[in-house]
Amino acid sequence: MTPDSEAPLDNTGPEGLPARRRRTRRGGRHRGAESFALPPDAPPLILAVPGAYAPDATGSAGVAGALALLTEHAHTERPVVLGYLEGPQYALRDALAVAATAERAPDMPPAVVVPLLPGPDPRIQRALHETVAASGVPALVAEPLGPHPLIAQALHERLAEAGLARADRIRMMTMVTMAGGVVIAVPGGPAAVQDAEVSAVLLASRLAVPATAAALDDAPGSVGPAEAAARLRAAGATHVAYAPCVIGPEADPAHLAALSKLAAETGAGIAAPLADHPVLAQLIALRYVEALEKSFAEQQAR
Repeated sequence: MTPDSEAPLDNTGPEGLPARRRRTRRGGRHRGAESFALPPDAPPLILAVPGAYAPDATGSAGVAGALALLTEHAHTERPVVLGYLEGPQYALRDALAVAATAERAPDMPPAVVVPLLPGPDPRIQRALHETVAASGVPALVAEPLGPHPLIAQALHERLAEAGLARADRIRMMTMVTMAGGVVIAVPGGPAAVQDAEVSAVLLASRLAVPATAAALDDAPGSVGPAEAAARLRAAGATHVAYAPCVIGPEADPAHLAALSKLAAETGAGIAAPLADHPVLAQLIALRYVEALEKSFAEQQAR
């Protein structure tokens, strides 16, 4: 990077703390205006991917790899390492072992692990924490990417791409709104559905139509997609759309296929999953920085 490619940083903050900065937009389709100024000895970012590595470019490797590259180029300008929770290839435990051998400042953790989850998923988060604990590496574990207003933005844009909602005003599109109600379908059981209600409120305010959350897998104790859609119709929504709040690796493909079948059978619309939507890269960088800032604050409080 050349010296004049970014705006001057305010160095009056606490030493070592990562800072958000606004930089001049550079060429290339992945260059965003928002990035983070990281200290020179910032630890590696390990993106924890649910499931096992699959070389198929349309599977977990493609989505996770695309988000890793976008996070590097548009936000952190640091390598992002993929660590899979299952399987022998590119395993999280191996990524942690490599991070533990690297030189680092005494006050820096060996790594920050960011789960590739659009929202809380107790089963996957439990496996993640168990893997980190078993490795013996004192890495920081960040929060899931959502709930966050950017998740609602991504859901909105996926609905717009499918012709089910008006696009945001920034794109100046005039797509006709077709959905009178939206069901956000999430994996992860009751806890994930409860947190997804935050995204439902944010999405409803963007679209000016009712939105609610449902369990993609019809988990016990949760409202399933069919029931959630029926409730919206009973409340007066003539056309219902499903918005899968799913990146990819964390969800069972059979559940996504069942949702598509439900939409086809009931005449409902359905948007594409979040997949490698660009705002997820921004959230990955944000969760990484938040974990570091929390760690530094705890150190200073001791």
